[in-house]
Amino acid sequence: MLMKNMSRVGAVAAPALLAILLSGCSTSKNKADTLYVARDVSTLYNSGKARLDRGQYKLAAALFDEVERQHPYSPWARRAQLMSSFSYYLNQDYAESISAAQRFLSIHTGNKDAPYAYYLIALCYYEQIADVTRDQKITQQALDALGELIRRYPDTRYAADARLKVDLVNDHLAGKEMEVGRFYQRRGQWLAATLRFRSVVDKYQTTTHTPEALERLVESYLSLGIPAEAQKAAAVLGRNYPGTKWYERSYKLMQEHPPTA
Repeated sequence: MLMKNMSRVGAVAAPALLAILLSGCSTSKNKADTLYVARDVSTLYNSGKARLDRGQYKLAAALFDEVERQHPYSPWARRAQLMSSFSYYLNQDYAESISAAQRFLSIHTGNKDAPYAYYLIALCYYEQIADVTRDQKITQQALDALGELIRRYPDTRYAADARLKVDLVNDHLAGKEMEVGRFYQRRGQWLAATLRFRSVVDKYQTTTHTPEALERLVESYLSLGIPAEAQKAAAVLGRNYPGTKWYERSYKLMQEHPPTA
């Protein structure tokens, strides 16, 4: 399943960043969690940490939010914003996680932890990617967020992981184009199908869908009555993917429909 594979690639850098953020914090026993009573900053923060360690992500996020609300000018508030975003992410409250990370970036743009905030935003979009039969708006948002991280912080480990994800996202978007193109083919709408397959070849040429896209271009061009264009697509397919079933199919089609001189 694509989403399971994506999730495994997902939080490569998250545990390391979490350890950094939590380093130096007290591990004293937590008091009872009472969100609406004024409490000192270390007690609030460590209560959030304890809840996070126990897998109570939503409550942990609420406690980290309280750190920011009750002690907005404390150095702990900056750390709590990221921890809140991370907790919401673990709880799959992606909109809340994005909001917390964006709030952190709006206040602490040049902070050393800014790359991780961008990474969390990208992860939140990335892990919401649906199957190729559904609208791909969230997929494009994931691609944009990953690209922003790579552009701003190209030498970080978060950017390295983002590059891997970009390849998977592009493969996903190409899969959507292929799904729509095949739909048009089944309806005999050859020009519309050609535009979709051409998009895969032009925009997503490094993905796993390119050989099939080229073969289906051969089919579409032949159906449109332009065998010369079909021959060009078949030649590209033969040059780059000679051992695939898609080349075998295109070769057979071109033998049956050779272009006239």
